[in-house]
Amino acid sequence: MFHHSSRVYHFGALAGVRRGLKFDPELLYAGAMFHDMGLTPRYSSPDKRFEVDGANAARDFLKSRGISPSDLDVVWTAIALHTTPGIPEHMHPVVALVTAGVEMDVLGLTYAEYPDDEREAVVAAHPRTEHFKEDILQAFYEGIKHKPRTTFGNVKADVIADKEPRFVRGNFCRVIRESAWRG
Repeated sequence: MFHHSSRVYHFGALAGVRRGLKFDPELLYAGAMFHDMGLTPRYSSPDKRFEVDGANAARDFLKSRGISPSDLDVVWTAIALHTTPGIPEHMHPVVALVTAGVEMDVLGLTYAEYPDDEREAVVAAHPRTEHFKEDILQAFYEGIKHKPRTTFGNVKADVIADKEPRFVRGNFCRVIRESAWRG
């Protein structure tokens, strides 16, 4: 998780520079490092989405270190929304960039936007496991299997599937497996 979270930070920061966004690198780092903590037994609640568990863990950690309430809210929101594509990109730069880092490292959505030397430098510093795609899917499963009701999310795909029998919904696992990333 450390290397994945570190890659999320670096890819998010690189995206911020490329987009010309002003962002606090320490808040981005906190968001990146805590974004999946809700998947771990230590921070996982019995009934909240893992994103909320991670956001709560980050808030508690940062609050104990005197971080301002407005900065706590930014980091909390960045973590809570990091699995909600299409919204964070319109929000505070830290919120947008945590999601940008996740979308790059997990989904490879912007893989081609990063030059080979940037990708290789990030991965050299924070290696991906040989089977990262399956490893991250297993980590998601292990982190949420005890609370399946928290996986209910955007219901719009259900509406289209109900009205259009030939509709094929997007599949998170397929996006990961078919990304440009190896392994």
